[in-house]
Amino acid sequence: MPKLFSSTRRRRGLMGAAAGAVVLGLLLWWLLPLGDGPPRGTIAFSTGTTRGVYQEYGVRLRTAFAKDMPDLKVRLLTSDGSQENVTRVATGKADFTIAAADAVETYVLDHGPGASDLRGVARLYDDYVQLVVARDSPIRSVADLRGKRVAVGPPESGVRLIANRVLAAAGIDPQHGIEPVADGIDTGPGRLRTHAIDAFFWSGGLPTDGLTQLASKFAFRFVPIDAGLVARLHAEGGATRYYRATNMPESAYPAVQDGATVPTIAVSNLLMTRADVGPRLTEWLTRTVIDSRDRIGAHVHSAQLVDLRTAIYTDPLVLHEGARRYYRSVKP
Repeated sequence: MPKLFSSTRRRRGLMGAAAGAVVLGLLLWWLLPLGDGPPRGTIAFSTGTTRGVYQEYGVRLRTAFAKDMPDLKVRLLTSDGSQENVTRVATGKADFTIAAADAVETYVLDHGPGASDLRGVARLYDDYVQLVVARDSPIRSVADLRGKRVAVGPPESGVRLIANRVLAAAGIDPQHGIEPVADGIDTGPGRLRTHAIDAFFWSGGLPTDGLTQLASKFAFRFVPIDAGLVARLHAEGGATRYYRATNMPESAYPAVQDGATVPTIAVSNLLMTRADVGPRLTEWLTRTVIDSRDRIGAHVHSAQLVDLRTAIYTDPLVLHEGARRYYRSVKP
């Protein structure tokens, strides 16, 4: 009997140890990234125009990816902006991108090719609409743009999308009520300085480098976009539900704003991909985006606003499975 009891006890001990090993293995599978090591290969990341926040953010994200995933090559693709970015990812011309929520929703509502395959990775930061004129300009409101030479952004930019909607809400035909030109943040500031245009729209994170540089060379100011215009936009329904009436803080461009806030519109930006992009890669990439916030934020102020608590809200897109795995792994 003692021998039998001892043998039974040993078997139970071994079974318990095996069960513990299984539990530990499952726990490690859940908590650690999938696979034996960091993902490798090549991905394409669509950014934006030079001097814009998308481009600067993308450059610094590539550096962060290289640190965490040294065998992953990231090709950065400049673009017109949000509209082109959404199309590129949906049609497989890029794997990841940043785009404003209204541009994403517009593409989905228009049933663009591959729209149903789009997935969210993280909500990042808000874009602010910035309507810029020379300091001595007679333009004091959006309505005053009628008949003026106005840069409304490149054709496939998020700026063009929102500028046209703001103009229409103010009762101005975007095609015939102004003289529209396609300058963005890369060329608009220079053309304003030379008086080739009277005003330009920009929608981006705060502060945008192109405007910070302009402030050191040229006296300009921001034209307010009041809450009444936002209410008219909301009445249109659809993608305009993503516009939020807000104030551009006085700290955005201190030399320009003289301590005053500016009424305007904000819209959230999303990091996005497709459903067919691997979950392991997306999980690693999501982790790097969140973990690199402070390092990138030291150079790109908007990155400081990335928040783990709100990153999961990627409406109108559902979360990619890889991103979902990451957020579950860090959930308190």
